[in-house]
Amino acid sequence: MNFYATLQLVTLAVISYFCGSIPFGFIIGKTFKRIDLRQHGSGNIGATNAGRVLGHKWGLICLILDALKGLVPVAALPQLLCASVSGSSFLDHATILAGIMTIVGHMFPCWLGFRGGKGVATSLGVLLIISPWGVLVAAILFFSCLFATRYVSLSSMIAATGFGSYELIQLWPTPFSQATWSRAAFAIMVPALIIVQHRSNIRRLLTGQEPPLTRRKESANDSPAETPENTEG
Repeated sequence: MNFYATLQLVTLAVISYFCGSIPFGFIIGKTFKRIDLRQHGSGNIGATNAGRVLGHKWGLICLILDALKGLVPVAALPQLLCASVSGSSFLDHATILAGIMTIVGHMFPCWLGFRGGKGVATSLGVLLIISPWGVLVAAILFFSCLFATRYVSLSSMIAATGFGSYELIQLWPTPFSQATWSRAAFAIMVPALIIVQHRSNIRRLLTGQEPPLTRRKESANDSPAETPENTEG
């Protein structure tokens, strides 16, 4: 890979990260409700906490915006920055890189001390470009688990794991070939990141303290989150 191609990938990675790091939940809370989501509910800036603290309408808006900030960069940036380099596998690898960096940007935004959301909605936007069939598998698992348990966090982790398994099965028996290694890495890395970001939820699930979906919306006067990592959504 020559210097020009490397420069393209570095530029792609940086721009994708900053696109993903736009904290829509935080912006919505501050702009429309004068609320810092990090100080209310679960302390998370994602759509689930936005819905509980700000209301379902704002939660849905946050969900859509977080998904779009995953979808748009992955759909547009590789074509704009990397299409001039010959070889279809290079463009495929560039698309995967854009997806990973967008998700990382959402999870670890530099604007908020690298404490962001769980990455589920942003990953959804990314996957709609990278693996539409994988989205279908993840959606079936998510809603099946949600219907059975009412736990958004558990459903998200099950969906992420299911997506990763589906992708690796599709790439078998040579998932790490020259043409597909980045997709295989994505299938392992992204579910792992989502599960790690849900570590506080896992603790609450194990102790029976995780709030189900039916829990009432928390108001702005509710007590703040106990710790910055006590997040969900």
